[in-house]
Amino acid sequence: MKGFERENLLLSLCGLNCGLCTMKLGGHCGGCGSGSQPCKIARCSLEHGGAQYCFQCREYPCERYREPDRYDSFITHRNKMRDLERARDMGVEEYNREQKEKARILDYLLSTCNDGRRKTLFTLAANLLELPALHEAEALLRDEGMAGAPLKERAVYAAGLLNERAESEGVSLKLRKKKKL
Repeated sequence: MKGFERENLLLSLCGLNCGLCTMKLGGHCGGCGSGSQPCKIARCSLEHGGAQYCFQCREYPCERYREPDRYDSFITHRNKMRDLERARDMGVEEYNREQKEKARILDYLLSTCNDGRRKTLFTLAANLLELPALHEAEALLRDEGMAGAPLKERAVYAAGLLNERAESEGVSLKLRKKKKL
């Protein structure tokens, strides 16, 4: 959006984890504040003094955050408000460090365990699971027994590990899509 620029392209203004998004990872989106498509929230930010994150606005949380988004796009919207508040509470730099570590693990999963059918699952896991669960899954995947396994076997094993951790955390690793009529 013209006139809206941001330095941090890992966490969006509204709380999406751009650094863990398949569109950004694939080079199809620069994130908000990089000249990408118009955004109502970026326009709102400009109208409210140019906040870099919604939590910096004196009206936060506004009506946009009263109810969580019911559906996802190519990235999950489930934790936008939670992630904004975590970034506010722990500090954006520390939050970004955690997201960079999650992005590193996601890159590992995509480059070593993706059989062409797991990108969404791995991306959701990186977005929704806590970092210790991701570290544990990565350590098990790096085990010498899996390192030389065929790709399909590694993919199935990785998906199983992540789904087990998601289940133990009460997390669903499926995008919430609108049903087509």
